[in-house]
Amino acid sequence: MATIKRFIVLGLGSFGSALATRLTANGCRITGVDASEQRVDELKDKLYEAVVADVTDRETLEQLLVQGADGVFISLGENIELSLLAALHAKELGSRRVVVKGVTPEHGKILKRLGVDRVIFPEVEMAHDLADRETWPNVLDFLPVDSDYSVIEIAVPSSFAGETLAEADLRKRYDILVLGVKDALTSKLAIMPGGDLRLNDDQLMLVLGHRDALAKLRELK
Repeated sequence: MATIKRFIVLGLGSFGSALATRLTANGCRITGVDASEQRVDELKDKLYEAVVADVTDRETLEQLLVQGADGVFISLGENIELSLLAALHAKELGSRRVVVKGVTPEHGKILKRLGVDRVIFPEVEMAHDLADRETWPNVLDFLPVDSDYSVIEIAVPSSFAGETLAEADLRKRYDILVLGVKDALTSKLAIMPGGDLRLNDDQLMLVLGHRDALAKLRELK
């Protein structure tokens, strides 16, 4: 039986509440914390636990057992000072993973110095994702691996139709690794396909590569 993951969400504004409810829908056990009684009341029937408390109080975080949770998410609006304080306490208390919503680039740098595991800028990330999807509609999905490499799901370019993977030779020509090929009509997926698999216009490729290589692939017709 799979272990139920437990997360703590500090700050139940629009982002924090959306994150908490989605994690709950994913089967996770969520403790949501906010100083606003109204925000907590709105989520008390949706989360495993909803608590009215000062998320920057070290004793409160210790009582919430942040060190025993699988992760702590911090989303405190535009208040950089409170965000930094909550992150500092969470790290010092031994939290396994701390993810913080950033406000400014400088805020993000300080958070990294504190040792948080990830700083996110939702609006920036959403804007980049939307821009990429509108620019390259043939890219159906996108998963960053690190700052340079990503996995994308892309429609097979028409110029490759009729060729085998060996003939297309994406590894040599574009330095791109093909992880899978899926038939768009049947959704049948071939994982790590052999070079003899023949490509056509009704297929999608799951590929891994450097952002520069992927940019060249996206431009292919």
